[in-house]
Amino acid sequence: MKFRSPKKLITKATSTHAGRITLAAVPVGIVAAVLMGGVAQGQVPVSFAVSGSQFQISASQLEGTGFSQYAGVTKDTEGGEHSVAIANIKSATLADLCQSVVSETPLGKVGVLIKAGGGGNPASASDLQIGMTGLKGDASFGAIRIGVDASTVNTSAKGSAGDFAQDADTVSIKNLQQTAWSTQASVFTLTGMTLELTDGSQGCF
Repeated sequence: MKFRSPKKLITKATSTHAGRITLAAVPVGIVAAVLMGGVAQGQVPVSFAVSGSQFQISASQLEGTGFSQYAGVTKDTEGGEHSVAIANIKSATLADLCQSVVSETPLGKVGVLIKAGGGGNPASASDLQIGMTGLKGDASFGAIRIGVDASTVNTSAKGSAGDFAQDADTVSIKNLQQTAWSTQASVFTLTGMTLELTDGSQGCF
């Protein structure tokens, strides 16, 4: 199954040269402050309003080319601003992909659980952009540059001039666990996709 969506959202992120990435344990406000103040003032536009629910994404292995990360802000329909870490990947494959979200309804909690990319046939995405608040995994980067200006990163999606960023030719993350407000891609191919409703007690991690 393929999903197509308009190009470019806006989100921003931070990570390490190699080893364990852990944004989840860091308060979001601190992340935004460390990654620079321009976007925290809402200077980075967003292409769509996010819902009031964050969601989980996991994968046993992510492989990508054309990578960048920087800080950002996304807004909901009521105008509320949410600090995020934006990750851009030009081309990515995700093995054993899982996405889960829980919503409150008049009937109580309802969850949606989507799985794809198993059995040696990973899901794939082009022009992937993720607005996250937490990320864990064992990561390595090829030809990484840390501390570049966000407006000059080597991806088509860029941040604000003067903001801290990093980019890399390649990225590899094992045992990915991510909490996000938004995910967007020009093409997202979910091989072997399954979708089920749950009582909200079952997540990706």
